Amino acid sequence: MEFEETYTEYEDIDDFIALEDTDIPETSASVDASSFPHPLYQLKLDYSQETLYGSAADLQLQPNEYVIAQTRYGVDMARVVGLVEHPIGAAPSDVVSVTRKAVDEDIQRSKENIEKETAASELFKEKVLLHKLDMKLVGCHYLLEEPKVLFFFTADTRIDFRKLVKDLVAILRIRIELRQIGVRDESRMTGGIGCCGRPFCCHAVTDKLRPVSIKMAKEQNLSLNSLKISGQCGRLLCCLAYEYDWYIETRKHLPTVGTGLYYDNTFFRISEINLITEVIVLSGEDGRVISIPAKRFVQHNGKWKIS
Repeated sequence: MEFEETYTEYEDIDDFIALEDTDIPETSASVDASSFPHPLYQLKLDYSQETLYGSAADLQLQPNEYVIAQTRYGVDMARVVGLVEHPIGAAPSDVVSVTRKAVDEDIQRSKENIEKETAASELFKEKVLLHKLDMKLVGCHYLLEEPKVLFFFTADTRIDFRKLVKDLVAILRIRIELRQIGVRDESRMTGGIGCCGRPFCCHAVTDKLRPVSIKMAKEQNLSLNSLKISGQCGRLLCCLAYEYDWYIETRKHLPTVGTGLYYDNTFFRISEINLITEVIVLSGEDGRVISIPAKRFVQHNGKWKIS
């Protein structure tokens, strides 16, 4: 997973184009699972909620165990999510090597780092105010196996933070890496409760970004009200993308709204299709409105009939 970099400022939330993910690339096409090493594990970085695939050679790993692996930020500790049979959105070259299982000393050092991260975060905020930089700190993390600290921040524009980094290095005496992240990544890292009453999908379900468009909302017959179809991040709800494929596939096997057919000696037109309840509503020339289970609709010689 790559953090998105977005510098667009949204001034009008009712502008649906601003809600779409035009700056996120399409997820990579699926690769043959046989091309990946076996066994293959999914790992998670708890501090950023990023997931990655790891190969553990002769190690037998169990869910929720901690391991030491080479991440894209450096050698660090990751949590084992579980075995993977069908990798998604990744190539074999993306698989990282798990060097060993974490030991008690690693867990203790990780806890100590949390205290250091709290102090480093306060220092960061102090220096940001001093240099009058328009940026917001989202997260801070000390790598376990390398002398480096990561700072994740958001900003509406590109920031010249060279003086800030110089100040931080002078005090912390460690390598500093600043990463500007996008609005979706901020929600992914911080978490929260969505309009459905469940934890954010990006935080609790998957970190694999997929562009979400208004077309997906229209396909699901949702009200085009920006307040109802956008999340806390100000972008369209992730679940629109998760469910979109199901709607597309299901509609392939059903007639469309407006289709006309004869039933009970009367000509009807389909006025509504509810894919969730699997019920199709028809309006007849005689004024009748009837609801019929979708499974009763069959296509014969290019025409739809009710069985």
